[in-house]
Amino acid sequence: MKHVKFDQPISVFIGFGSSREIESIIDAYDILIEWHGIRDLDHSGAIEVCRKALHGERTGKDAREAFQWFAFNKGILAEDAYSHAAQAFRSNAA
Repeated sequence: MKHVKFDQPISVFIGFGSSREIESIIDAYDILIEWHGIRDLDHSGAIEVCRKALHGERTGKDAREAFQWFAFNKGILAEDAYSHAAQAFRSNAA
């Protein structure tokens, strides 16, 4: 099993105003396995790509892109999550 670090970490929102830096395939895989949200094609696809990357069948870049796509579609990329929260706050305050 490979422990490949990403070329750049991905910051994801994990709740209650905190974020986590995802720096490797195993970090991404942990988030995906522990996911309590809807398990859809983005989720299962990202798990599969990460699993294959851990076994050397896909690249770390593939795993990073699959995880980033998953995080983006779930709205948990930290910069996107904070942006969405601020936007919702402004809408509710108006």
